Amino acid sequence: MKYPIFRLTGLTLLLASVLTYCTPAADEQATPPPAPTGQTTQQANSRPAQVKAAVAHDLGHLLALIDEELLPLSQRPIAQALPIDSLRQAFRRCRLAYKRVEPFTEYFLPATSRLVNGAPVAEVEVEETKMFEPAGLQVIEPLLYTSPAPAAQDTASRTELRRQVVRLRRQVRSLQLSWADQEFTDAHVFDALRQQVFRVVALGITGFDTPLCPTATLPEAEAALGALEAPLRLYTLAGATAGKPAKPTAQARLAAARTALLQQQDFALFDRIGFIRNHANPLGRSLSALQKQLHIAPFPGELRALRPDAATLFDTGAFNPDFYTGNQQWFSNPAKVALGRALFHDPVLSGGGGRSCASCHQPGRAFTDGLALSATLNGGTLRRNTPTILNAALQAGQFYDLRAPNLENQAIDVVGSRDEMHGSLDAAAGRLARQPRYAAQFRAAFPRTEAGAPLVSPVRIQNALAAYERSLVRLNAPFDRYVRGEAGATMSPAAARGFNLYAGRARCATCHFLPLTNGTAPPTFQDSEAEVLGVPTCPGSRQLDPDLGRYALTKLAPLRHSFKTPTLRNVALTAPYMHNGQFRTLEEVIDFYNEGGGVGQGIAVENQTLPPDKLHLTPKDVADLKAFLITLTDTARR
Repeated sequence: MKYPIFRLTGLTLLLASVLTYCTPAADEQATPPPAPTGQTTQQANSRPAQVKAAVAHDLGHLLALIDEELLPLSQRPIAQALPIDSLRQAFRRCRLAYKRVEPFTEYFLPATSRLVNGAPVAEVEVEETKMFEPAGLQVIEPLLYTSPAPAAQDTASRTELRRQVVRLRRQVRSLQLSWADQEFTDAHVFDALRQQVFRVVALGITGFDTPLCPTATLPEAEAALGALEAPLRLYTLAGATAGKPAKPTAQARLAAARTALLQQQDFALFDRIGFIRNHANPLGRSLSALQKQLHIAPFPGELRALRPDAATLFDTGAFNPDFYTGNQQWFSNPAKVALGRALFHDPVLSGGGGRSCASCHQPGRAFTDGLALSATLNGGTLRRNTPTILNAALQAGQFYDLRAPNLENQAIDVVGSRDEMHGSLDAAAGRLARQPRYAAQFRAAFPRTEAGAPLVSPVRIQNALAAYERSLVRLNAPFDRYVRGEAGATMSPAAARGFNLYAGRARCATCHFLPLTNGTAPPTFQDSEAEVLGVPTCPGSRQLDPDLGRYALTKLAPLRHSFKTPTLRNVALTAPYMHNGQFRTLEEVIDFYNEGGGVGQGIAVENQTLPPDKLHLTPKDVADLKAFLITLTDTARR
């Protein structure tokens, strides 16, 4: 079961609740990327026009299901018993119908789509203290599927069900109207189709949007892939008529993937790692091959977290850490990385010259220090555990409380901290400028310096350190090589079972998203998420750790004790765990989740976002999960 989460996008937070609501803003349509050179819109290309017509038809079908089934059933007079079974069936049909349009509505109209099938969390503008109430299918689900169904038990829930169905209808109608104005190219179609495959892998088969109804997970994932069938047939025919050999490879891959989802309908038993390796990844590669065959360019110049030409989520080099810089002038180059590496290991940045970044982020310990809490300069301890910086570049926020939007801001915070380095970047810049070796490195890293501007400056120090951290992306672990299908790559049966638990019954992947295993949300990987777990002062304790997390910065009640969802890559090397470093082993961490977090262990945490339900993992399950987590180890220097 997936409970509400907190999502951070710049200064926008998605929160579980706030005191007052405001009316949701009108949908701002996502502007599709410009067409690559030589591409035309559907006015001159019948294929996009046919796709547009098919999606319009399916949107009409979804609206009809709401009007003819879900809405009338939800509006039965209060005096009449609510037909829960019929409502659930109508609700399931609506969800399946939405999956038919999901590739294109999520791609072109993400704001409205979030109000149709987004997570049941509210969007808050922190600076303006406004909140946008969540809506849609995932908000309706608990009214029908929590046992016993609230909508059948009390008038207030029944009234809320009516209200939410009306809101759902309004948003679907908004999708319908907005879709009529969309214009797009062949390249947009392939982009949307590929993102849908990624969405199914990272969210669909994990049960992210079916938290209370796991029996719906695999049928809905199959329907989500089924949405690719008609467009794919259209473009496969185009390849044949273009004089190319008619190779229905992508169609065959799609059919095989859908069959795999239909053959095993048991959420707990589904072989997710086999599905990704044998079906989803080959399907993604076939889509890319067909696109290449048709000479349709994949937006080569567009900056994204997941590169627009990535065929799978697990491709080597699929992610671009420069996406998270926020400034094109900060993009990395080899000279910046070399300079940043030197600065990272040099105590010149600290006030007393006795501590470097590597003092706490030790390469031999996967860039951690092995301590529960690191020592301060005056002999005390820091408030939080030292996290690894491996793959830290693939996040939209830094620190456990997400207070820094990027690695550059992280650097200035640490260097200036009295407890950590007690330094000054201005003073460090002066010292570095007087060293010929560093002056040469800065000149190579930053070849363009405006007249009168200093060669060595605080912002350049920050950028060089960040460039080095961005070079520490490690996504070539044994798990990655196996799931790619590389020759000779193997995975033990225990580790394979562990992955199937991770992405299935143990619900790990609904917060630690694939493939990064952190809180960066797929398939666009633009947002970072935080959770309230109810972490105790030590394993087994019923005392909540006093660290207020994001609340200390925002003073927003739902963020009390909330912390960033960190990566699990290299987790076998980064003990101890949690923000307070009080969990010494992976078994202790898994046991904490197995018991339902703090609430499940008897701690009073009113705003816990982790489900309090026990997972009922057996000792063998725990061992299998650990075996999988070990396969995420990759610290090799590139």
